[in-house]
Amino acid sequence: MNKPPKFIVVIGASAGGLNALKEMVMGLEKGLDAAYCIVLHLSRKGIGDFVVHTLKHATPLSCSLATDGAKIQKDHIYIARPNQHLLMRDGKFLLGAGPEENRFRPSIDVLFRSAAVQYSSHAVGIILSGMLDDGTSGMWAIKRSGGTCLVQDPNEAEYPDMPLSVINNMDVDEVLRLDEFGAAISKALKRRKGRKKAVPKELINESLIAEKTAITIEDVQKIAEKSDFACPDCGGNLWEVKGDIVKRYRCHIGHGYTERDLVVKQAEAAGNTLWVALRMMEERKHLLKKMQVDSAKKGHKDTSKRHVEKHDEMERHIDKLKKILFDLQNYETD
Repeated sequence: MNKPPKFIVVIGASAGGLNALKEMVMGLEKGLDAAYCIVLHLSRKGIGDFVVHTLKHATPLSCSLATDGAKIQKDHIYIARPNQHLLMRDGKFLLGAGPEENRFRPSIDVLFRSAAVQYSSHAVGIILSGMLDDGTSGMWAIKRSGGTCLVQDPNEAEYPDMPLSVINNMDVDEVLRLDEFGAAISKALKRRKGRKKAVPKELINESLIAEKTAITIEDVQKIAEKSDFACPDCGGNLWEVKGDIVKRYRCHIGHGYTERDLVVKQAEAAGNTLWVALRMMEERKHLLKKMQVDSAKKGHKDTSKRHVEKHDEMERHIDKLKKILFDLQNYETD
């Protein structure tokens, strides 16, 4: 009977991450007492099979989609399935249908936090190319639990935001080129042998949230304090998570956002509302035009003139709304 691996290596990537992953796995050594788990923030649809197909031709390790309840095996690369969080407990995988975090399920932070709780100082976190600050909170969980933090060199990354966010918020163990990760992982595993470090209680509590489909206010109160903001997904109150390296919020349904991601999500939610308003205004403009033509045909000049004025006024409002929507769509965080 095969023993579960002593170490877990968790890897997070987003935009530009597939090419980075392909190059990184080429250097992974076979025979280490470790398994590898990957979350790629790209699509909620069937990209998982494509990632497996791409990576298995680039590495001597076995490669497959993670399966709920399956035992974690060493010398194996596991890819998170679309629309399911990848977690682990007692040497087995647990696929969660909990709320999205930073607009994603599976979430990099959820995987990293679970690895930190289950493996503590025997966890190795890796952040590759991607936008915004996804993965920073999860990497901080690994750091706090005594694990190893490795980051792709931002100068090499196609999208350097995610590596830069980790580097700017904590002391990382190494900043590496893609061809250097294999040797760095091997070195980290040798250095971290011995007893596992104790995991902070609040990390355990938050990791449990991702395992649930829905949570309670009492669950959130254990890890966060009430804020002035509302959840852009469900409208519930947002709570500011305590003790994290980046400002982060959760609602009592479980949706989670970093501060940067919350700004993006708010713009997205506002945009959705304004698109509905724009459709209604366009329909009103069209109706006013029809009423103006009908009134003119009947010889009601004054009524026709009022409809023209209202039509022109509505057109001005529509032009202003289109400009606001354009600005929202082109919003970029600093």
